[in-house]
Amino acid sequence: MGLMIQALNREIPEFLRGGVQVRFVGDRANLSSTVKESIEQAELATAGGSTLLLNVCFNYGGRWDIVQAAARLSSKNQQLTEASLAQELALSHVPDPDLVIRTGGEQRMSNFLLWQAAYSEFYFSDRLWPDFDAKALDAAFLEFAQRERRFGKTSRQVQSMPMAAG
Repeated sequence: MGLMIQALNREIPEFLRGGVQVRFVGDRANLSSTVKESIEQAELATAGGSTLLLNVCFNYGGRWDIVQAAARLSSKNQQLTEASLAQELALSHVPDPDLVIRTGGEQRMSNFLLWQAAYSEFYFSDRLWPDFDAKALDAAFLEFAQRERRFGKTSRQVQSMPMAAG
């Protein structure tokens, strides 16, 4: 945890210069007060950033996220619906991902973004994360661009939908 605090102290000035807003997403319940304070200070210091939003999923799990969202709804006596649950999730401030890239040869979700990845496309790479460079990212984007996004529909249903005006 000391390394994370050091990294925050080192990176926050750069985030501020670059207009980066940082948010930590995950369970903070069992973190030390020192780590919690460092996270909160980083979020507060960068809250005005408007160039880029950096979500740091730290001590995050999809099951935890769904349970804590349902518990919040229950404590507020609100009805549980897809929309109400989605609004209570820890990442409700960002759109669901279009593409999830999994490195290191793993072909599983590992309890990550279980709700949000429902209609995401997945890209699997044997490259380990430190070696996943711009060229590998371009390859993932190129493959993604070739896919038909159906969002739970069949190809026929997608093809018969009227095109959006624009």
